[in-house]
Amino acid sequence: MEETAKKDDSINPILKAGEEKDIGNDGLKKKLVKEGEGWETPENGDEVEVHYTGVLIDGTKFDSSLDRGTPFKFKLGLGQVIKGWDEGIKTMKKGENATFTTPPELAYGESRSPPTIPPNATLQFDVELISWTSAKDICQDGGVFKKILVEGEKRQNPKDLDEYEVCLEDGTLVSKSHGVEFTVGDGYFCPAFAEAVKTMKKGEQVLLTVKPQYAFGEDGRSAVDSEGAVPPNATLHIALELVSWKSVAHITKDKKILKKILKEGEGYLRSYNGTMVQVKLIGKLEDGMIFVKKGKRVMMRGHLSSKLMKSLYEVVLNWMTFVAGQVIDGLEKTVKTMKKGEHALITIQPEYAFGSSESQQELAVIPANSTVNYEVELVSFVKEKESWEMNAPEKIEASGKKKEEGNVLFRAGNIERASKRYEKAVRYIEHDYSFNHEEQQQSKLLKVTCNLNNAACQLKLKDYRQAEELCTKVLELEKAVIKKALEIDPGNREFKMGYRVLKEKMREYNKKDAQFYGNIFAKMNLQQANEAKQEQRTPMIIDSKA
Repeated sequence: MEETAKKDDSINPILKAGEEKDIGNDGLKKKLVKEGEGWETPENGDEVEVHYTGVLIDGTKFDSSLDRGTPFKFKLGLGQVIKGWDEGIKTMKKGENATFTTPPELAYGESRSPPTIPPNATLQFDVELISWTSAKDICQDGGVFKKILVEGEKRQNPKDLDEYEVCLEDGTLVSKSHGVEFTVGDGYFCPAFAEAVKTMKKGEQVLLTVKPQYAFGEDGRSAVDSEGAVPPNATLHIALELVSWKSVAHITKDKKILKKILKEGEGYLRSYNGTMVQVKLIGKLEDGMIFVKKGKRVMMRGHLSSKLMKSLYEVVLNWMTFVAGQVIDGLEKTVKTMKKGEHALITIQPEYAFGSSESQQELAVIPANSTVNYEVELVSFVKEKESWEMNAPEKIEASGKKKEEGNVLFRAGNIERASKRYEKAVRYIEHDYSFNHEEQQQSKLLKVTCNLNNAACQLKLKDYRQAEELCTKVLELEKAVIKKALEIDPGNREFKMGYRVLKEKMREYNKKDAQFYGNIFAKMNLQQANEAKQEQRTPMIIDSKA
């Protein structure tokens, strides 16, 4: 992340050629001789290259890189030079020339530097900053410095994959590998790896300087197989290249569904509940056993031109097509995060897969409590029509499909999801004023069936008030149908009798309602005491056809 905070003027003063100002509060002074280029200055950890001449306050020269004809290189802020240099040179721009007057406390102090520098000497350095190579303090605590050797692509924030070479400070090779894949959250080799990779771009090559706290600490590490030992409190130099990376995401908050994207999809649209999706997939157990395979490829010969030039092309057969509720929860949740054309690896733990029961699948039996892996490609998906886009027959058909999905989910034990399907089924046909007589009869049957089935869901979920309201809706629906019939044929004795019977049922229902809720807590205690028996008494699901 780029540094956005402005540096304090007392630390990095703005000077014109010939001006002199204090740097900090410890007596260091800087006089600008020649302005540099741009606005960037080096930071701690950067490898800087300078020419310099050092003199005592009386003008006696004691050292000069110019006399040797070779620029001096060091890493800024790591204590490799006197403190006055660490503080002064990080205020310079590329090509800048400045004179630093350095008090003893920021130079050699009482210890002096024989034979030319006496104790407690104030020194002057004429310094030209030739260039520097950035080395970022990526942990902001001096533990890991990153020097970029080769810039990577513009995209960043990787999750996987590196090539690396690790050496001790003396150059001893400790470890080397090509194409190692790991998840950043889990780390690899030493803590510095994960910290560094998070800052890199694809194709980037870096040199890391890693302090012990991000390496192997005070214990070091014994030799492992072909890898050398790391002594206690060793600083490491790691050459690292980010070869490639794949996006990895947890689909649920409990981190029991993991998706790794092998190929990005197109656009920004994703599927959602009720969308008809078409996928190619392979399902495997953790031991590699394939239990389902959809989207087989058959190689066929075809002609590409009138010249009868032959070529091979693929015809993909046997797609897997499904809507919500027809596959395991983990697969459904993940596919809803995918874009058209996306190709991903999915790891699903038992809670979102086949649970605690053995399950016979297309090609193999899945043992109880199995974690499963899918390789999935989302070929296409078809957006579900909104209710307002449908005519009456389409609404009735859509309502019937949602009811069937709810039935499948209920039988599979997915009670909350089943309830939502029944609710959506009713919403499709909630307003049936434009329906003809036959369509209204179909709509009524669906409403009654879905509301009663939803009431069964609420009983399982122990939401008794909601169950009561759904049953009341059914009674009111029956009442409304009979009242409308009487308006059309007031003299019909059969309708009159039905109306009287229904009113009597509603009076009895309301009378028992108070008693029901008066005893509800006692019943709940009974249910908890006999949980196993209650689970076997599953409310009946109505499966009538509209």
